[in-house]
Amino acid sequence: MNEIATPETPSEKILPVFIEDEMQKSYLDYSMSMITSRALPDVRDGLKPVHRRVMFGMEELSLQHNKPPKKCARVVGDVIGKYHPHGDSSVYFALVRMAQDFSMRYPMVNGQGNFGSVDGDPPAAMRYTECRMTAFAEEMLADLDKDTVDFAPNYDDSLKEPTVLPSKLPFLLLNGTSGIAVGMATNMAPHNLREIATGLIMMIDSPDVTVDELISVIPGPDFPTGGVVFGRTGIYAAYRSGKGKMIVRGRAEVIKKANDREEIIITEIPYQINKSVLYQRICDLARNKIIEGISFTRDESDRRGMRIVIGIKKDDFGEAVLNKLYKFTDLQTSFCIINLALVNMRPQILSLKELMGHFLDHRHTVVVRRTRFDLKKAQERAHILAGLRIALDHIDEIVTLIRASSTTEEANEKLMQRFGLSEIQAKAITDMRLKQLTGLEREKIEQEYQELMRLIEELTAILASRDRRMQIIKGELEEMRERYGDARRTEITDAVGDVDIEDMIAEEDMVITMTHEGYIKRTAVTEYRTQGRGGKGVKGMESKENDFITTLFVASTHAYLLFFTNKGRCYRLKVYKIPEAGRASRGRPIVNLIELQEGEKVAALVPVREFDDAHFIIAVTERGIINKQPLTAYAKVNRHGIRAYRLNEGDSLIEVKLTSGGDDVILGTAQGQVVRFNESAARDHGRGTRGIRGIRLRAGDKVVGMIIASEQNDILTVTDSGYGKRTIVAEYRRTNRGGSGIRNIRLTNKNGRVVALKRVHTGLDVMLITKNGIIIRMDVDRISQLGRYTQGVKLINLDDGDSVIDIALCDHDDSGNDEGMTSAAVITVQAPVETAPEDDGALDAADEEEDIADADEADVVDEMDGTDEADVAEDEA
Repeated sequence: MNEIATPETPSEKILPVFIEDEMQKSYLDYSMSMITSRALPDVRDGLKPVHRRVMFGMEELSLQHNKPPKKCARVVGDVIGKYHPHGDSSVYFALVRMAQDFSMRYPMVNGQGNFGSVDGDPPAAMRYTECRMTAFAEEMLADLDKDTVDFAPNYDDSLKEPTVLPSKLPFLLLNGTSGIAVGMATNMAPHNLREIATGLIMMIDSPDVTVDELISVIPGPDFPTGGVVFGRTGIYAAYRSGKGKMIVRGRAEVIKKANDREEIIITEIPYQINKSVLYQRICDLARNKIIEGISFTRDESDRRGMRIVIGIKKDDFGEAVLNKLYKFTDLQTSFCIINLALVNMRPQILSLKELMGHFLDHRHTVVVRRTRFDLKKAQERAHILAGLRIALDHIDEIVTLIRASSTTEEANEKLMQRFGLSEIQAKAITDMRLKQLTGLEREKIEQEYQELMRLIEELTAILASRDRRMQIIKGELEEMRERYGDARRTEITDAVGDVDIEDMIAEEDMVITMTHEGYIKRTAVTEYRTQGRGGKGVKGMESKENDFITTLFVASTHAYLLFFTNKGRCYRLKVYKIPEAGRASRGRPIVNLIELQEGEKVAALVPVREFDDAHFIIAVTERGIINKQPLTAYAKVNRHGIRAYRLNEGDSLIEVKLTSGGDDVILGTAQGQVVRFNESAARDHGRGTRGIRGIRLRAGDKVVGMIIASEQNDILTVTDSGYGKRTIVAEYRRTNRGGSGIRNIRLTNKNGRVVALKRVHTGLDVMLITKNGIIIRMDVDRISQLGRYTQGVKLINLDDGDSVIDIALCDHDDSGNDEGMTSAAVITVQAPVETAPEDDGALDAADEEEDIADADEADVVDEMDGTDEADVAEDEA
């Protein structure tokens, strides 16, 4: 502890303190002052205090975009004297930066005079330059006079200043910011107004929108100097976590001259790079032979735009020189994003969605306060007009009463007593001019009163409905987008070797669900809990009129999905690009993800991790036609899709599987027939072929499923009446491809027709989907293992009019229980095993003879086999 001298005056008192404690307290106060009052922007309007005070000072000086400008020294003096007790240079440089179109994506100040340049030239002194606000800046101050934000005392308590601006647009995202506080720093990139406004509208329409969905409309920053963002990984990291690093390149082009020599033309440079320093660096590298091949450099930039010309020597290549420029100069630089801003005066690192959410919350507060202000003013005016209406109805009596009064106060008092008026109404009547007694003026008062009553009703309705308020914000954003939106300046390209977005996505199994009307979604498998056989299940989605679930598929988030349509076309998409939604959600239309042609519906989905030579794609149509193709045929699928199969008229594709080249294929029909054959019996085809016969169908029959056989697995058969069974694969002997096959299940009126066949094994769960949207998940091991020609057991209790339409498999959920769910969410019903009375799994003699006869049918050579080479060439083109 320091020694403190004894004061000479007894009345003075000095308290001894430890210097460590004093330093800690003082430094903490200084740090918080720097963080909250100097270096970091507010997340609501995106401004630091100095910028906010400059804008407010210009508003008080009436420096609107359509008014004459004033000297910058006048603005700086007002701001310093009234609100910002710091040096004039800090205020002036803040004002200058807001006027620079190479620093601000959307300038806030319209400057006249020298405000600096991209070459690093300093601005002229403030006594020479003039300024006024831009029209865009005025939107930041709109409705400031309607009590939309709080005001606080200035530094000497003599005036009031706003703590935040109303701000119709998110300045923080549009123009970005940078600042260094104590122990922390912020560096935010500018963005395109149209994209940000579209993203905000998307959040208003869908509050649960994900960052991935926002990225679809906000692909990345948009710098005022243009340039090229090289790679997307850093952008996506910043949008998700609030921190990221990206590579920014200048825009350069290699052109060939008439003398066969090349030139590099640079027209844009990275954000915040000094052009003259960059140009000097290029000249030094060429002069010192660090970069060889440069014959000359020339800066041809003028007021029309930037243009740096670099000549290439005769025997050198422009692309090689350009790559060296990227390596050794700031023509390629990194931009680190740190989305740090003040939220309720506390610094926080925010994701893209959080930044936009805080702005929408701020705008909602502004709209509420503005509406309350307008309502209050309307009610006050309506109150006065109500008194004037009374006066006009009793004008003679009121004139007599006023004439009989000796003073105005006496007249007001008599009016209040006689007609029950308020003091404000009485004063308005005594202040009324004689001209208001005319018939026309009376009509105006009545008309104004009725309009005010309608306005009061409208404002009251707005205050009562959050949806109405959000729609007002949406309308304002659409107006701002239309008025100030412009084209993107910065190009975003994929980097060579760039890490794909899926590297930042956790790999997990997702339930892919599609509906009859073409809605698709992905949902985590964990949202479906295991139940006992015979249970009623949980709601898989909200049923819509004329729509129901048709397909449920389980795939990894990192897998490709090959979409095969009923017309034989193929589309490709990553699983993580399918919008994720809750279990009860309907999902998104598939047409928003892939460009389906008219009348097309997705018939099969195949997950693929990589396209190699060891695997094949085998497909079957409803009429029993199969087609086997190498998987590599689908390594390149454009967004418009490709023609995978040529179908006969009236036929449609129903199932597609991935095989290893030597697998056994089992086809099943709705009438309970199956055929098993090795895929080697079906030769390889090219894309666009018709294929060959896989199974001969009886009248009224159709193929309902195809599986790849494995002796270690069982075959699960499910009917539309909710019956099912497991049968070992060994009971299905091989027969000739193209035959009618053998019996698979005993069908009766009780169990209906077959809807699906699946290959199952221990450790799997099966999900049954009904037409009404009910999904039940159960352990496969709880389904009875029965003989091939048996009826099966009841798997699900169906409501009247409901039926099973599809099934899907997923890994078993050991933790599956209904803890945490309400009793209404899951209703479990344990149903007894129901089998046919004589169902012992054995075939009777007549059935056996019929199966053998079916299996011995000769394989037929199909004339439909062959490739339409013109169609394939057209697809590849």
